[in-house]
Amino acid sequence: MHPGHARTALVTWLRARSQGGEIVMRIEDIDRPRVVAGSADAILRDHEWLGLDWDEGPVFQSSRDEAYERALAQLEAAGMVYPCTCSRKEIAAIASAPHGDEGVRYPGTCRDGATKPDKPPALRFRFEDPSPGFEDVLCGCYPEGRTGGDFVLRRADGIWAYQLAVVVDDAEANITEVIRGEDLLSSTPRQIALYRALGHRVPDFAHVGLVVDQGGERLATRHQAPSIESLRASGQSAEQVIGQLASSLGLSPTSAPIRAEELVSRFDFTDISRSAFTWG
Repeated sequence: MHPGHARTALVTWLRARSQGGEIVMRIEDIDRPRVVAGSADAILRDHEWLGLDWDEGPVFQSSRDEAYERALAQLEAAGMVYPCTCSRKEIAAIASAPHGDEGVRYPGTCRDGATKPDKPPALRFRFEDPSPGFEDVLCGCYPEGRTGGDFVLRRADGIWAYQLAVVVDDAEANITEVIRGEDLLSSTPRQIALYRALGHRVPDFAHVGLVVDQGGERLATRHQAPSIESLRASGQSAEQVIGQLASSLGLSPTSAPIRAEELVSRFDFTDISRSAFTWG
Protein backbone atom coordinates (compact mmCIF):
# COMPACT_ATOMS: atom_id res chain seq x y z
CA MET A 1 0.00 0.00 0.00
CA HIS A 2 1.48 3.35 -1.05
CA PRO A 3 0.27 6.93 -0.39
CA GLY A 4 -1.95 6.90 -3.49
CA HIS A 5 -3.82 3.85 -2.20
CA ALA A 6 -4.01 5.36 1.28
CA ARG A 7 -5.37 8.66 -0.04
CA THR A 8 -8.26 6.94 -1.81
CA ALA A 9 -8.85 4.68 1.20
CA LEU A 10 -9.10 7.77 3.42
CA VAL A 11 -11.74 9.32 1.16
CA THR A 12 -13.69 6.05 1.15
CA TRP A 13 -13.50 5.76 4.92
CA LEU A 14 -14.53 9.37 5.55
CA ARG A 15 -17.43 9.17 3.11
CA ALA A 16 -18.81 6.01 4.70
CA ARG A 17 -18.33 7.16 8.30
CA SER A 18 -19.83 10.60 7.62
CA GLN A 19 -22.93 9.05 6.01
CA GLY A 20 -23.46 6.17 8.41
CA GLY A 21 -22.49 3.76 5.66
CA GLU A 22 -20.49 0.55 5.67
CA ILE A 23 -17.16 -0.33 4.06
CA VAL A 24 -16.48 -3.66 2.39
CA MET A 25 -12.82 -4.67 2.38
CA ARG A 26 -12.08 -6.56 -0.82
CA ILE A 27 -8.73 -8.07 -1.80
CA GLU A 28 -8.51 -8.09 -5.59
CA ASP A 29 -6.23 -11.08 -6.10
CA ILE A 30 -7.73 -12.69 -9.20
CA ASP A 31 -4.44 -12.49 -11.11
CA ARG A 32 -2.96 -15.28 -9.03
CA PRO A 33 0.47 -15.53 -10.76
CA ARG A 34 1.16 -11.90 -9.83
CA VAL A 35 0.08 -12.10 -6.20
CA VAL A 36 2.97 -11.53 -3.79
CA ALA A 37 2.87 -13.75 -0.71
CA GLY A 38 1.94 -11.77 2.40
CA SER A 39 0.76 -8.70 0.50
CA ALA A 40 -2.88 -9.02 1.61
CA ASP A 41 -1.87 -9.16 5.26
CA ALA A 42 0.35 -6.12 4.75
CA ILE A 43 -2.53 -4.16 3.18
CA LEU A 44 -4.82 -4.98 6.12
CA ARG A 45 -2.11 -3.99 8.63
CA ASP A 46 -1.62 -0.65 6.86
CA HIS A 47 -5.34 0.13 7.01
CA GLU A 48 -5.46 -0.75 10.69
CA TRP A 49 -2.37 1.35 11.46
CA LEU A 50 -3.90 4.37 9.72
CA GLY A 51 -7.15 3.91 11.66
CA LEU A 52 -9.15 3.02 8.55
CA ASP A 53 -11.28 0.10 9.69
CA TRP A 54 -13.94 -1.75 7.69
CA ASP A 55 -17.30 -3.41 8.35
CA GLU A 56 -17.37 -6.45 6.05
CA GLY A 57 -14.66 -8.74 4.79
CA PRO A 58 -12.00 -9.11 3.81
CA VAL A 59 -13.47 -10.75 0.72
CA PHE A 60 -10.88 -12.44 -1.50
CA GLN A 61 -11.66 -12.51 -5.21
CA SER A 62 -9.51 -15.63 -5.57
CA SER A 63 -12.22 -17.55 -3.67
CA ARG A 64 -15.12 -16.39 -5.85
CA ASP A 65 -14.72 -18.37 -9.06
CA GLU A 66 -18.21 -19.85 -8.80
CA ALA A 67 -19.86 -16.42 -8.65
CA TYR A 68 -17.96 -15.30 -11.74
CA GLU A 69 -18.85 -18.53 -13.55
CA ARG A 70 -22.54 -17.91 -12.88
CA ALA A 71 -22.35 -14.38 -14.21
CA LEU A 72 -20.47 -15.51 -17.30
CA ALA A 73 -23.06 -18.22 -17.97
CA GLN A 74 -25.83 -15.62 -17.73
CA LEU A 75 -24.09 -13.39 -20.26
CA GLU A 76 -23.39 -16.34 -22.57
CA ALA A 77 -27.05 -17.37 -22.47
CA ALA A 78 -27.98 -13.85 -23.54
CA GLY A 79 -25.59 -14.01 -26.52
CA MET A 80 -23.30 -11.31 -25.11
CA VAL A 81 -20.08 -13.34 -25.04
CA TYR A 82 -17.86 -14.78 -27.77
CA PRO A 83 -14.47 -16.52 -27.93
CA CYS A 84 -11.48 -14.55 -29.17
CA THR A 85 -8.11 -15.96 -30.18
CA CYS A 86 -6.42 -12.67 -31.13
CA SER A 87 -3.09 -11.90 -29.50
CA ARG A 88 -2.27 -8.50 -28.02
CA LYS A 89 0.26 -7.97 -30.81
CA GLU A 90 -2.36 -8.65 -33.48
CA ILE A 91 -4.87 -6.32 -31.87
CA ALA A 92 -2.33 -3.52 -31.58
CA ALA A 93 -1.38 -3.92 -35.22
CA ILE A 94 -4.91 -3.53 -36.58
CA ALA A 95 -6.60 -1.32 -33.97
CA SER A 96 -7.16 2.30 -34.90
CA ALA A 97 -8.23 4.12 -31.72
CA PRO A 98 -7.04 4.52 -28.10
CA HIS A 99 -8.97 2.44 -25.62
CA GLY A 100 -8.51 3.11 -21.94
CA ASP A 101 -6.34 0.82 -19.87
CA GLU A 102 -6.14 -1.84 -22.59
CA GLY A 103 -4.22 0.63 -24.76
CA VAL A 104 -6.16 -0.01 -27.98
CA ARG A 105 -9.74 -0.53 -29.12
CA TYR A 106 -10.54 -4.11 -30.07
CA PRO A 107 -11.76 -4.10 -33.69
CA GLY A 108 -14.07 -7.12 -33.41
CA THR A 109 -11.96 -9.55 -35.43
CA CYS A 110 -13.43 -12.67 -33.78
CA ARG A 111 -17.02 -11.46 -33.43
CA ASP A 112 -18.27 -13.82 -36.12
CA GLY A 113 -16.04 -16.72 -35.14
CA ALA A 114 -12.61 -17.28 -33.62
CA THR A 115 -9.89 -16.85 -36.24
CA LYS A 116 -7.74 -19.62 -34.69
CA PRO A 117 -10.18 -22.35 -33.53
CA ASP A 118 -7.35 -24.60 -32.31
CA LYS A 119 -6.04 -21.96 -29.88
CA PRO A 120 -7.39 -21.51 -26.31
CA PRO A 121 -9.66 -18.45 -26.47
CA ALA A 122 -10.27 -15.47 -24.26
CA LEU A 123 -13.94 -14.60 -23.79
CA ARG A 124 -15.09 -11.12 -24.80
CA PHE A 125 -18.20 -9.09 -24.03
CA ARG A 126 -20.12 -7.59 -26.95
CA PHE A 127 -19.82 -3.94 -26.01
CA GLU A 128 -22.12 -1.99 -28.29
CA ASP A 129 -21.55 1.69 -29.05
CA PRO A 130 -22.25 4.22 -27.78
CA SER A 131 -20.73 3.27 -24.47
CA PRO A 132 -22.68 4.46 -21.41
CA GLY A 133 -22.15 7.96 -20.08
CA PHE A 134 -22.43 8.69 -16.37
CA GLU A 135 -22.16 11.47 -13.81
CA ASP A 136 -19.12 11.04 -11.60
CA VAL A 137 -19.48 12.53 -8.12
CA LEU A 138 -16.03 14.15 -8.29
CA CYS A 139 -15.12 14.36 -11.98
CA GLY A 140 -18.50 15.43 -13.35
CA CYS A 141 -20.05 14.30 -16.61
CA TYR A 142 -18.37 11.47 -18.50
CA PRO A 143 -20.11 11.49 -21.90
CA GLU A 144 -21.40 8.42 -23.71
CA GLY A 145 -19.44 7.11 -26.66
CA ARG A 146 -16.09 8.08 -25.22
CA THR A 147 -14.77 4.52 -25.02
CA GLY A 148 -15.71 1.34 -26.84
CA GLY A 149 -14.63 -1.99 -28.15
CA ASP A 150 -15.41 -5.50 -26.97
CA PHE A 151 -13.46 -6.29 -23.81
CA VAL A 152 -12.20 -9.45 -22.12
CA LEU A 153 -14.21 -11.16 -19.36
CA ARG A 154 -11.92 -14.14 -18.95
CA ARG A 155 -8.41 -14.48 -20.33
CA ALA A 156 -7.24 -17.41 -22.42
CA ASP A 157 -5.32 -18.74 -19.39
CA GLY A 158 -8.56 -18.87 -17.39
CA ILE A 159 -7.92 -15.80 -15.24
CA TRP A 160 -10.95 -13.57 -14.69
CA ALA A 161 -10.81 -9.99 -15.90
CA TYR A 162 -11.09 -7.10 -13.46
CA GLN A 163 -14.16 -5.72 -15.24
CA LEU A 164 -16.34 -8.76 -14.58
CA ALA A 165 -15.04 -9.57 -11.11
CA VAL A 166 -15.64 -6.14 -9.60
CA VAL A 167 -19.16 -5.87 -11.05
CA VAL A 168 -20.17 -9.27 -9.68
CA ASP A 169 -18.62 -8.50 -6.29
CA ASP A 170 -20.19 -5.04 -6.04
CA ALA A 171 -23.64 -6.36 -6.91
CA GLU A 172 -23.49 -9.20 -4.41
CA ALA A 173 -22.33 -6.88 -1.63
CA ASN A 174 -25.02 -4.28 -2.47
CA ILE A 175 -22.42 -1.59 -3.02
CA THR A 176 -24.05 1.83 -3.50
CA GLU A 177 -20.88 3.89 -4.04
CA VAL A 178 -17.57 2.98 -5.64
CA ILE A 179 -14.69 5.27 -4.68
CA ARG A 180 -11.38 4.73 -6.46
CA GLY A 181 -8.50 6.43 -8.27
CA GLU A 182 -9.00 8.53 -11.38
CA ASP A 183 -6.88 6.10 -13.41
CA LEU A 184 -9.92 3.77 -13.46
CA LEU A 185 -12.33 6.40 -14.80
CA SER A 186 -12.22 5.03 -18.35
CA SER A 187 -13.11 1.53 -17.12
CA THR A 188 -16.43 2.68 -15.70
CA PRO A 189 -18.52 2.62 -18.93
CA ARG A 190 -17.59 -1.03 -19.41
CA GLN A 191 -18.62 -1.88 -15.89
CA ILE A 192 -21.89 0.03 -16.23
CA ALA A 193 -22.66 -2.04 -19.34
CA LEU A 194 -22.04 -5.22 -17.34
CA TYR A 195 -24.21 -4.11 -14.41
CA ARG A 196 -27.06 -3.53 -16.85
CA ALA A 197 -26.50 -6.75 -18.78
CA LEU A 198 -26.60 -8.75 -15.54
CA GLY A 199 -29.68 -6.90 -14.29
CA HIS A 200 -27.94 -5.15 -11.38
CA ARG A 201 -28.36 -1.64 -10.01
CA VAL A 202 -25.52 0.67 -11.11
CA PRO A 203 -23.78 2.26 -8.10
CA ASP A 204 -22.59 5.85 -7.95
CA PHE A 205 -18.94 6.48 -8.78
CA ALA A 206 -16.40 8.91 -7.36
CA HIS A 207 -12.91 8.95 -8.87
CA VAL A 208 -10.26 10.59 -6.70
CA GLY A 209 -7.31 12.53 -8.15
CA LEU A 210 -4.06 10.59 -8.31
CA VAL A 211 -0.88 10.89 -6.28
CA VAL A 212 2.12 11.33 -8.57
CA ASP A 213 5.89 11.39 -8.14
CA GLN A 214 8.23 14.30 -8.80
CA GLY A 215 8.26 13.42 -12.49
CA GLY A 216 4.47 13.56 -12.73
CA GLU A 217 4.08 9.77 -13.01
CA ARG A 218 1.35 7.97 -11.06
CA LEU A 219 2.72 6.35 -7.92
CA ALA A 220 3.04 2.62 -8.44
CA THR A 221 4.62 -0.14 -6.39
CA ARG A 222 6.45 -1.43 -9.46
CA HIS A 223 8.12 1.99 -9.80
CA GLN A 224 9.43 1.89 -6.24
CA ALA A 225 6.80 4.20 -4.78
CA PRO A 226 7.22 4.67 -1.02
CA SER A 227 5.07 2.25 0.92
CA ILE A 228 2.99 3.00 3.99
CA GLU A 229 5.06 0.33 5.73
CA SER A 230 8.29 2.19 4.89
CA LEU A 231 6.84 5.46 6.19
CA ARG A 232 5.97 3.70 9.45
CA ALA A 233 9.45 2.17 9.65
CA SER A 234 11.03 5.60 9.15
CA GLY A 235 9.40 6.82 12.34
CA GLN A 236 6.38 8.65 10.97
CA SER A 237 3.18 8.28 12.96
CA ALA A 238 -0.18 7.35 11.48
CA GLU A 239 -1.40 10.82 12.43
CA GLN A 240 1.41 12.43 10.43
CA VAL A 241 0.57 10.40 7.33
CA ILE A 242 -3.17 11.12 7.68
CA GLY A 243 -2.34 14.81 8.08
CA GLN A 244 -0.38 14.85 4.82
CA LEU A 245 -3.13 13.00 2.98
CA ALA A 246 -5.86 15.26 4.40
CA SER A 247 -3.94 18.37 3.35
CA SER A 248 -3.40 16.98 -0.16
CA LEU A 249 -7.15 16.49 -0.47
CA GLY A 250 -7.95 20.01 0.68
CA LEU A 251 -9.55 18.70 3.88
CA SER A 252 -7.04 20.39 6.19
CA PRO A 253 -5.28 23.77 5.79
CA THR A 254 -1.98 22.27 6.96
CA SER A 255 -0.37 18.84 7.01
CA ALA A 256 -0.28 18.82 10.81
CA PRO A 257 -0.78 15.37 12.39
CA ILE A 258 -4.43 14.41 12.80
CA ARG A 259 -6.44 11.24 13.33
CA ALA A 260 -8.83 10.16 10.59
CA GLU A 261 -11.79 10.19 12.97
CA GLU A 262 -11.24 13.90 13.64
CA LEU A 263 -12.05 14.63 9.98
CA VAL A 264 -15.38 12.81 9.86
CA SER A 265 -17.63 15.57 11.19
CA ARG A 266 -16.43 18.08 8.61
CA PHE A 267 -16.04 15.81 5.60
CA ASP A 268 -17.86 16.66 2.39
CA PHE A 269 -17.21 15.44 -1.15
CA THR A 270 -17.42 19.03 -2.41
CA ASP A 271 -14.33 19.95 -0.37
CA ILE A 272 -12.06 17.40 -2.05
CA SER A 273 -9.33 18.68 -4.33
CA ARG A 274 -9.69 17.07 -7.76
CA SER A 275 -6.11 17.74 -8.77
CA ALA A 276 -3.27 15.24 -8.79
CA PHE A 277 -0.98 15.55 -5.79
CA THR A 278 2.80 15.24 -5.87
CA TRP A 279 4.24 13.11 -3.09
CA GLY A 280 7.80 13.62 -1.89
